[in-house]
Parts: sequence; structure tokens; C-alpha cells
Amino acid sequence: MEITFAGAAGTVTGSKHIIRLWDNKRVMLDCGMYQGLGKETYKLNNEDFANPSEIDAILLSHAHIDHSGLIPKFVKDGFEGDIFCTEATYALCEIMLRDSAYIQEADVHYSNKRHGRDEENAYHPLYTAKHVEKALEQFVIVRENESVKIIDGIEATFIPNGHILGSAAIYLNIDELSEQHTVLFTADIGRYGTSLIRDPDPVPQADYVICESTYGDRLHDRTIDAEQQLLSTLLHTFKEKKGKLIIPAFSLGRTQELVFALNKLDLHGLLPEVKIFVDSPLATDATDITRKYAHLLTKEVQRFCQSRKDPFGFNKLSYTKEISESKRLNASERPSVIISASGMADAGRVKHHIYHGIEDPKNTILFVGYAEPNSLAGKLQRGEKKVTIFGDEKEVKAEIVYIKSLSAHGDYEEMIKYLGYMNPGKVKKLFLVHGEPEVQQFFKKKLKEAGHHSIVIPSKNEKFST
Repeated sequence: MEITFAGAAGTVTGSKHIIRLWDNKRVMLDCGMYQGLGKETYKLNNEDFANPSEIDAILLSHAHIDHSGLIPKFVKDGFEGDIFCTEATYALCEIMLRDSAYIQEADVHYSNKRHGRDEENAYHPLYTAKHVEKALEQFVIVRENESVKIIDGIEATFIPNGHILGSAAIYLNIDELSEQHTVLFTADIGRYGTSLIRDPDPVPQADYVICESTYGDRLHDRTIDAEQQLLSTLLHTFKEKKGKLIIPAFSLGRTQELVFALNKLDLHGLLPEVKIFVDSPLATDATDITRKYAHLLTKEVQRFCQSRKDPFGFNKLSYTKEISESKRLNASERPSVIISASGMADAGRVKHHIYHGIEDPKNTILFVGYAEPNSLAGKLQRGEKKVTIFGDEKEVKAEIVYIKSLSAHGDYEEMIKYLGYMNPGKVKKLFLVHGEPEVQQFFKKKLKEAGHHSIVIPSKNEKFST
């Protein structure tokens, strides 16, 4: 068996890892797009990291674009195998991948027009809507916690891991005739005790573990503290400054968590008379799917629905889809809350909201999740006083707030707890991926303190053979 770490090695995006068997059969874990890496992003996403015709199947952990976003390009380039995932992940990929294609086509058209590129020199999207539709035909839905044959020699079990709706760790039983191996790909490990997504399920012992490390150097506050911070920030902005609260949030997962938190605060009479807008067509669609699969959410959500039928809707909240509605939010001087994508603020409608609101000290920009350091969100989180948005330099006069505990990724204690279902002495190798290098070094130290000793931090395209 050979593992190639084709992506998310030394970075927090671009998840993809290839497992090759003795007979050259290959499966790929995730097929993710790089995001938030500035000018390097497009180049990285155009890399030929594998021959699509040599990959027999893709196993997809969840629908986030940094894990699923290159699937249509891989299909476009010749991949014809099955793509295995859970039912909720498939439902979310339908909207996420279609939206990704739409954004790419629109961005490329705008860029080519703005820079006057002729056909010979024009940029092209990584893929279009037709490639998404072809890719979706290759998806195969699997049941959670049930073993399924992927190819000869590999069976897989998708084990819910608490990250987002439908997300799963992938456990592989590999039979290479003379050798048997077990591999656990944790994908993005969720948190314990959140209000929306159930705790990660226990995982069985594995010989080899491919583990994420996004927040391997920090501890989160409790979710209840985050909700109090959210309320305090809203009241400060709305009542004291009489400004707007702009919240960049990923359309899938974070937006629904924010809306549910605000709904709970409103139910208990804690919210003032403030208008709250979710300004993202994709977030609106993702929320509809989350409603459909509400039975997969926590008991807290089920109890809440006894008081209010819709955990993602209440009278102070509006979902906007039309561009004209979004533009009116920028033109309005009225204090309000605007939740909009993307979470890294490098694209989408939230970039326009920040552009129009960042130089007004009455406003607050609230970050609630991870941001790649080179993204606009990353620059604002580390306190840069001037940023460039749409080619214009903007002074950062708005208040910048960061609530760390709303992350959908576990901190290092939660990840160690998750790995604690296994005996570390029986893990032959533990590979750290999906993290920044300095964070991975810190997490490696913590893992050693917890009893793990065979820890490897692979570099991009590094291969490991058993």
C-alpha cells in the first residue's frame, strides 16, 4: 500500500490523498479545491496532481469546497469512477458544486472583460455547469456506519464525525492478499457538545491514521460563551454604535449555526428589534437542505422545534437572494445584522458588504471561523490597518471582532479525545494533514504527550509505503 498526500499538506485547503494497492488500483480520499491562497490559488487548482483515468474511485468526506470542489474538474479531465458519500453530503454537493461552477464562470467572464483579453489569451473556469451535472451522475450514496465495497481489496465505512451535516470520517479495510491494513481518514473533526451537529461517533482501531490539524494549537471557548459573545457584540454595535454588524460566514454549517443561535436568543427575549439578513443564495439553499435533514441534528434542535417549528427562521430574520436586495443593504444606513458568504471574505456578497462598511467606525465585522492567513478575513483578523478590496485601498475603521469558539473544527483537546477511541500504541503511523506547519508542530507535541509516537507531517506530494 502506498499513500500520496496530494493536497492539504502544509495547508488547510485542497484536501486529497491517494491510496495505491499492490495491483495499482487507486482510490482518492476527497478531491478538494484550494481556497484563499491569493494569486497561487488558480495555479494550484490547475495542477495535474493525478491521472484521472488511473483513479478507480473517490471517497468524499463532506461537501465543503476545499474537500469536494475539484471533483467536476477531475471528471472533466477523464475520471469515470464512482464517488462515494453520505446522502446529506450528496444533497449539499448538488448546490455547492453548481454554485462553484457559476461563480467561476462569472468571475472569469468579468476578469476577461475587464482586462480586454482576446479568445487566445482568455482565462477559463476550472469547470462549468455541464461538468458538475456529469459528476453528480457518478455519485453513489452510502449509509453511515455500514461497510461498503469500493473496489476489489477495499471496503469503507463512513462514520459521522460531527463537522457539518453529512460529514464523515472514512475507515478503510484494505486486503492486499499477503497483507491487511486499516486506515482511518478523520477528515475534518467536529466538536463535542455543540448546539447543532451531533458529537462525532467513536472510531475503531486503525493501523494508519490521516488526521486533520486545523486548530492543533488552540483551545476553543464553550459554545454557550460564544452565544453570549455574539449577543454582546450585536448589542454593542446596534445600541451603542448604531451601526451594522457584518458577519462573514461559510454558507454551509456556520450560517445555520449562527441563525440557530440568534433564534434561541430571540426565543428567550434577548434580541432587540433588529433586522437580520442572510444574504447568500447558497446559504439559503443550504439551510433548506439542513431543514430537510434536521433529524440528523442534535437533541437540542429537536427540543427547540417543540417551541418553534423552524430552527432556522423567525420574524426578525430575512433571507435575500436577489442582487438588488443585497445592494439595498449596502445603501441603507439602518443598523442591521448581515450574515453573508464567504467566510474568508475573498469572494461572494460579503466582500461587497465589507467594502462599503469597513471605513465606518460605527460598524463591526465579526469573524466566527478559520481564515487562511492570506485571505481578506485573515488580514483583518491579524489587525492590518489597510486592506485592498476590489483594487481599492481601504482603511480599517470598523471594529474587528473574532469569536473562536463557533468553529466547526475541534481544538487540540477535542481531536486528541477523538483519537482516544484507539490505542495509540497500535497505530503504526499517524499522518498530520490539513494544517499550517507551525500548528502541526505544536499539535505533534501534544499528541506525543497523549501517547502517540509515530507521527509524520508529510509534505505536498510526499509518498509513504507500507
